[in-house]
Amino acid sequence: MKVMLVNSSPKQDGCTATALGIVADSLREEGIETEILWLGKGPVADCIDCRQCGKTGKCVFSDIAAEIGERAAEFDGFVFGSPVYYAHPTGRLLSVMDRAFFAYGRNFKFKPAAAILSARRNGQVASMDVVNKHFSISSMPIVTANYWNHVFGAKATEVAEDEEGVQTMKNIGKNMAWMLKCIELGRQNGIDHPADVKKVTNFTRQ
Repeated sequence: MKVMLVNSSPKQDGCTATALGIVADSLREEGIETEILWLGKGPVADCIDCRQCGKTGKCVFSDIAAEIGERAAEFDGFVFGSPVYYAHPTGRLLSVMDRAFFAYGRNFKFKPAAAILSARRNGQVASMDVVNKHFSISSMPIVTANYWNHVFGAKATEVAEDEEGVQTMKNIGKNMAWMLKCIELGRQNGIDHPADVKKVTNFTRQ
């Protein structure tokens, strides 16, 4: 079993990386493989609503968003990490997730996922809600801990001093490992995820 952890901070070794590292260590302690992917500092194209992915099964852009969407098939779980900007995740992460989930949603379905946020002071709960919506529309179990999935600190050393945040990150790793093992045990005993039912969109006209 393997988990992809995504760092959307422009700082490769900052607060978000510190938090993701704690989750990864906790997962590895439970025998789960991990891989951390950094989105980098460059711009990422937003979805242009061309709908070509519905015909070809892949995004028209070939970049980190497409890479994550395609490689998602290799992984059993996901952790998306972001710093908090104006009470929301980085625009880079949202562009990546919007496109990856829209074009490659089949590779994410029914797999556990968690959102983790790093903040100097506030805005992390609203940010977590934004990221979690990608999971809830994709039939993905959302991994939680015993507190909100965030750490506090203006720099990496301060995150390491956030004892409650550090423990929360450790618990996310433990809870995700437990969930992955339960899913695998169920699969081995003939219990798989539900059939993927086609979504029906309905609306009322006045």
